[in-house]
Amino acid sequence: MFGKYHLVIFKDREGGARNLRIGGWIVLLFFLLLFGLAGLSSYLWGFYTRVGVLESELGEAHRIIRSHDRQVLSLLGKVQSLEQDITRVQQFDAKLRVMMNIDPADMSAEAAFDAGSADSAANGAGTAGGSMNNPLMLSRHRELFMVRMHSLVDDLAMSVRVEEVDQQILAGWMLQNKDSLLSTPSIWPVRGFVTSGFGRRRSPLGGGTTMHAGIDISNRVGTPIIAPARGAVTFAGRDGAYGISITLDHGSGIVTRYAHLNRALVQVGDFVQRGDVIGELGNTGRSTGPHLHYEVRLNGVPVNPMRFILN
Repeated sequence: MFGKYHLVIFKDREGGARNLRIGGWIVLLFFLLLFGLAGLSSYLWGFYTRVGVLESELGEAHRIIRSHDRQVLSLLGKVQSLEQDITRVQQFDAKLRVMMNIDPADMSAEAAFDAGSADSAANGAGTAGGSMNNPLMLSRHRELFMVRMHSLVDDLAMSVRVEEVDQQILAGWMLQNKDSLLSTPSIWPVRGFVTSGFGRRRSPLGGGTTMHAGIDISNRVGTPIIAPARGAVTFAGRDGAYGISITLDHGSGIVTRYAHLNRALVQVGDFVQRGDVIGELGNTGRSTGPHLHYEVRLNGVPVNPMRFILN
């Protein structure tokens, strides 16, 4: 095997031949190298195939994870929307309590759901999404995000239970005081835009700052003005700078005033119900444009009318 081998090369056109002598160990080495390369190629092909399969599986896993993340983020959006609804209900509850002079609820309990939890969960989701290309970080971020989501839902459930108790208490009080509710201003007296709020302001007619005892609501002349609660008409006519105005006495020390009207549609002594049209928006008296000046007075003291508007 390790003897000498002769390799003869013939040249057809020239008619000659060339004799090469090769050692046996060279032939053996050649075949060993050939078989080694074949084995290595087979191994590398198998490795390449396995890598391709793994890459395909990893891509599918990432696709599934992204799909799950979208579903979780969608759920988070719904939870945040529900949290906003609960916050509006809590604010409405608090406004009712203030308007009805009920002892305020424990706002710290009502605020059991922290909006920051929602933001924190959302930030966690964003961080997890940003680490999609790092499997180690991705696993950790997803775990933290799910913990935040569970905490978010638990806080939301607690907030709902607290609000249910508050609503039951409030509903019971309202049933017992139905007559008082009917006489308490609770709706907008006219449609329009609030152009001046309650409190100190720069006088639109000049002369520095003054106390504005109500709110101004602008709209077209002739826009119907309605009673925000039942009450008796105690004044209807011209009242100096207020122009044509109406005053309603709702009882329990609550009085409302409507100024700068185009005309009054009620008379002193009339008794109106919530929603009855009592006049038309105008521009009479000291006015800079068509609007309604709306006041609410409690025991003679002006209070912010927005405190009594629920709709």
